[in-house]
Amino acid sequence: MNSTGGNAKEGDLLWEPSSELAQTCRLSIFRDHVEASHHLHLPDYQSLWEWSTQKLEEFWGTLADFFGVMPVPDPGRVLAERTMPGADWFPEGRVSYAEQALRHLPAEREAVIGVREDGLVSRLTGSELRSQVWAFASYLRELGVGPGDRVAAYLPNTPEAVVGLLGTAAVGGVWSSCSPDFGERAVLDRFQQIEPVVLLAVDGYRYGGRDFDRREIVSRLRAGLPSLRRVVAVPYLYGEQPAGPGADSWSTVLARGGEPRFDTVAFSDPLWIVYSSGTTGLPKPIVHSQGGILLEHLKALGLHADVGPDSRFFWFTTTGWMMWNYLVGGLLLGAAVILYDGSPAWPGPDRLWRLIEAERVTHFGTSAGHITASMKTGIRPRVDLDLSTLRFVGSTGSPLSPEGFSWVYEWVKQDVWLSSLSGGTDLCTAFLLGCPWLPVRAGVIQCRGLGAKVQAFDQEGQAVTDEVGELVISEPMPSMPTQLWGDSEGARYRASYFEHFPGAWRHGDWIKIRPDGGAVMYGRSDSTINRHGVRMGTAEIYRAVEDLAEVVDSLVVDVAQPDGDTVMPLFVVLAAGHELDDRLTHEIQSRVREQVSPRHVPDRVFAVAEIPKTLSGKKLEIPVKRILQGEAPEATVSLDALQNPAALAPFVDLAKTLGEATRS
Repeated sequence: MNSTGGNAKEGDLLWEPSSELAQTCRLSIFRDHVEASHHLHLPDYQSLWEWSTQKLEEFWGTLADFFGVMPVPDPGRVLAERTMPGADWFPEGRVSYAEQALRHLPAEREAVIGVREDGLVSRLTGSELRSQVWAFASYLRELGVGPGDRVAAYLPNTPEAVVGLLGTAAVGGVWSSCSPDFGERAVLDRFQQIEPVVLLAVDGYRYGGRDFDRREIVSRLRAGLPSLRRVVAVPYLYGEQPAGPGADSWSTVLARGGEPRFDTVAFSDPLWIVYSSGTTGLPKPIVHSQGGILLEHLKALGLHADVGPDSRFFWFTTTGWMMWNYLVGGLLLGAAVILYDGSPAWPGPDRLWRLIEAERVTHFGTSAGHITASMKTGIRPRVDLDLSTLRFVGSTGSPLSPEGFSWVYEWVKQDVWLSSLSGGTDLCTAFLLGCPWLPVRAGVIQCRGLGAKVQAFDQEGQAVTDEVGELVISEPMPSMPTQLWGDSEGARYRASYFEHFPGAWRHGDWIKIRPDGGAVMYGRSDSTINRHGVRMGTAEIYRAVEDLAEVVDSLVVDVAQPDGDTVMPLFVVLAAGHELDDRLTHEIQSRVREQVSPRHVPDRVFAVAEIPKTLSGKKLEIPVKRILQGEAPEATVSLDALQNPAALAPFVDLAKTLGEATRS
């Protein structure tokens, strides 16, 4: 048996839950609570999902009661306005996200574990985390920071970031973070829009065995953010340094101490601001509410992943991706959260998998890209590591191929619940999730989340089943943005999500809802390739191409030409020791023809050193397409929003001769 994922096909059965899991999971306890509270009989997941999306007020009110967040109100007090946009959730409710995140953590048990690439590990018990949060909250209050004020962070994925978020939420402030691999312009493009009053900033970070000094960039950020009252200097590379004028050191802030006080705010008051990828124009500053995120993450993690007080919860992310916010949500369930800062492949491709053994991880989350890369390196985690604590593997960021599903069961653990997720920054959650009652099938997301009326719409706006359509959400959810910061009239918000299908949220993905309730993702709808009337999501092409051992990564676009025709180049990154010759080119084109569509065979295949990606790992399909149509890179994408801006250079060169080169 080799570690390449086998020949799994979409829908192949890979795993079924044990009777013990199905009976004892929190989802079953919640279903029993719903049945008793509402005198219902809900024998399976489909019936529970249908009730949750038809009876929104009853569902979300019961959820709040079940988790002890707020007493269940009269249904009329749960959703005052059932409209999109403009839904008014729990108009009389008051909450504190920080209080909820800290209330279930045992004093002496580990609550936050920070692991750095260089091997340094820091640990905070529940008691230590509370003390630091109270100290930071007290510091903010002394500065006059209160409800609605923005606190920004330029921090890596470390415990200080968690303390900063919770301390900000404790005073009713609004948190927003960027990871230090963001360039100066990318940070200012985000933070200048929200005018923060406090900035937490690190002196540098480490990635792939290299140190990156960020002190000069932090100085320029301070100059570019005139709204700042104070900067908090957080050490990483260079130890404790004098903070300088207008700044305080992290250790000084914590040494102040503070009282255990949480300021409750209205359910719909802002908790944090996250950002769209910024590949075109300024990133959208997306505002989520304290109460909406609180309920959504309790539901998504507590019911759909069975995270609880005995869980040790990890997800590979940075503070610049919404999965970091999602990871911190594990504290709401009393779980210990494990943070990793650094490269997932340093010093070797099994770096993240080794965390499972070292930190006794029960819930391990990563990206589909990382699983695919692991599969291609030939590593064998189940053979080389002790993974006995592992119960759950999560995958998100892009569609996980059937081969990726199969590889997890062959080479990670046979008896593990694999949950492929799909959602987005816009709602700061996954709305396609796992279910501890349902089987896992290759290439298929198990279910639509409770309370999330996800549907596939055809071009006429009609719901379809077992057909590929636009992913829409046709009923409001509490974690939908309350606004885009600075968009006082809501015009940008409506244009972003509601113009295409009035009254329904259009997410921008292709999806197929299977008759069994599972879902298959087909990539972004705004980068869909329409060849001779046949639409195809790019994810399907990537699945076929990247299954080849010789191909590490790929990108495909369809580029309009002046004569009205289009050309479709495919760009591939090759594994070490391979070159793009006629044989491999033919093999790539044949695979697309046979596995995807004869109409979507690339006109030409080009080898490139790397695929340009955003800082959150998304392939730059639309910007590359625009560059190949002759636009300047700076007009199509913010270079500071990219992992690898130099990767755009070959596309700029090719744009001059694309039509001729592709047809040759």
